[in-house]
Amino acid sequence: MPRQLVTEAVMIAIYGQLLAPSAPVEYLLPYTTVVELYELQSSLDPLMESKHEDQHVKKKISQLIQYFEEPLNQKKIRRALQIPWAQSSSILLSDLVSVRIVNALDTAVYGEFFDPIETELLLTSQRYQLPLLTDQVEWIARILEANISVQIYDIDDFEYAIENNDFPTEP
Repeated sequence: MPRQLVTEAVMIAIYGQLLAPSAPVEYLLPYTTVVELYELQSSLDPLMESKHEDQHVKKKISQLIQYFEEPLNQKKIRRALQIPWAQSSSILLSDLVSVRIVNALDTAVYGEFFDPIETELLLTSQRYQLPLLTDQVEWIARILEANISVQIYDIDDFEYAIENNDFPTEP
């Protein structure tokens, strides 16, 4: 059974290690994070500090978008978008990595303390009782400050989380 983590679609494009884990992993991605890929792809603002890295990441974003737009994957995603909190069927990215798109809903439960995507990530993590994976240290600090009950891993601790098998696997 794959280990499951909640994260943003852009994390998969930015961090190559997420596509080469030491054990099977399935990422739950709120749909709004997939939509965000289109915005990031067309943005003139750099995503990375070096121009070379920025071009590489934007290329990876484009590839991920194209993959999600393939007819079978698009069909899986559209089905999930029909019902609140539904999940798509698994979309395989490699032998060890799959994703499920979640039709998460921002219920404004956290007011303006978190933006809509952050809220959807938190609610997805809570709803499915799965750890959250992020590279945003300041967001982790705000989650801890707000005393929100979610398990969080910094991207640098990804392999530690996988190797230590300290979170639930798919039922």
